[in-house]
Amino acid sequence: MTTHHSRLYENNTEAQRVIADLRAAGIAADDISLIANQGEGAGSMPGAGTAATAGAGLGAAVGGGAGLLTGLGIMAIPGVGPVVAAGWIAATLAGMMAGAATGAAAGGIVGALTENGIDERDAHVFAEGIRRGGSVVLVKTDEAHRIVAEGILDQHMPVGMVARRTLYEAEGWNRFDDKGGVYVPKGTEASRPAPRL
Repeated sequence: MTTHHSRLYENNTEAQRVIADLRAAGIAADDISLIANQGEGAGSMPGAGTAATAGAGLGAAVGGGAGLLTGLGIMAIPGVGPVVAAGWIAATLAGMMAGAATGAAAGGIVGALTENGIDERDAHVFAEGIRRGGSVVLVKTDEAHRIVAEGILDQHMPVGMVARRTLYEAEGWNRFDDKGGVYVPKGTEASRPAPRL
């Protein structure tokens, strides 16, 4: 029986550590996926000035010589901006984005997450977390690797979903909006238009 596990991390650096530890523990690259924000608000790639540069840096880290993940791609996600996606979730996102471009019903990033075993309420928090610069690591395991995978995911300080939802809701947020703008961190609103919440 296959089980799905997912965690949100504050930045790409922590997500990369999680992936490296999962691979070192014997979890196959095909069983790990990643969605990582690569826009201006994703401060986890020090010195990266553009989404393409940041995406290339993350791509080298998670899909390069070590072959940590498969199916690496950079794509623009409505409401989030540029992301790096790797693993099976990259194909899911690409399919949903293609469906949206042709007018077919598509669930966007929330739909891709729920299709991969994430509760819809949590999927909205994950999507908003990615929008604000975070990264989501998803893992499929058999029963033999379940405890190991969960231990690795949890030892890297994932975002607490209840606390994060409460924080977002205190700001007036109630769900991810794929028509919202690129996230602008507090303190920079004066120089740029604020996103729709």
